[in-house]
Amino acid sequence: MAGFADLNVPHGADRKAVQSLLEAAAHLGYSAVALNHIIDFKEKKQEIAKPVSPSELFPSLPIVQGTSKRLKVLTRLTLVVSDPSHCNLLRSTSTNIRLYDIIAVFPKTEKLFHIACTTLDVDLVCINVTEKLPFYFRRPPVNMAIDRGIYFELLYTPAIKDSTMRRYTISNAISLMQICKGKNIVISSAAERPLELRGPYDVANLGLLFGLSEGEAKAAVSTNCRATMLHGETRKSACGVVYTVKKLHKIEEEETVPACKKAKTQA
Repeated sequence: MAGFADLNVPHGADRKAVQSLLEAAAHLGYSAVALNHIIDFKEKKQEIAKPVSPSELFPSLPIVQGTSKRLKVLTRLTLVVSDPSHCNLLRSTSTNIRLYDIIAVFPKTEKLFHIACTTLDVDLVCINVTEKLPFYFRRPPVNMAIDRGIYFELLYTPAIKDSTMRRYTISNAISLMQICKGKNIVISSAAERPLELRGPYDVANLGLLFGLSEGEAKAAVSTNCRATMLHGETRKSACGVVYTVKKLHKIEEEETVPACKKAKTQA
């Protein structure tokens, strides 16, 4: 099975606080984490800065518990969109956006959720777990997102902080599971302090409360995270698709040529 990963560790200004989160994640057995840089257009117009390499921020990364490997740290950009015009940034060929390892979008309305699932070139769609959803999940956009290799992210930290948010988290998660049938789910922390982090097996147990099966819950903190990272790598590197249709047609034509004509041609 793929190593465990937490794809949502807030990238705050306090470098020591982030370092302590990385050390806690490595101690709990996570082999990869993503430092999340959030852009909320509702607050003010923000420019997307070039991501800083984790190796520059943290010259010495902690060693993962039970292994001899160091923690892998990725960069992630999350755009909180509340208006369709905010999506134009993702449609543009911004150099800085493409430098992030993972791109996520947090849609606030049903229309934006539909756009995120069907047209935006992202790796993750974030699901609101801190309040009641203002819309119902519908099967067509969810299925299209699954077909496109996009994953849905649920956070568990709000569920362990507050009883009201725990109720919203479980309710919204179950609503999503009824549509996606447990497919393409990623569970992350968004922990701001080391004490809010939970081990991967504890997180998988929380996944059972969200309506996931045991296998789906384990995949939500391991193989699905790996697939999200690979989707991000493909998005960053793929510039187009190479077709070999002409070569295939040539082979088909050779196969359909009668043997007598082949003999005359060869002669």
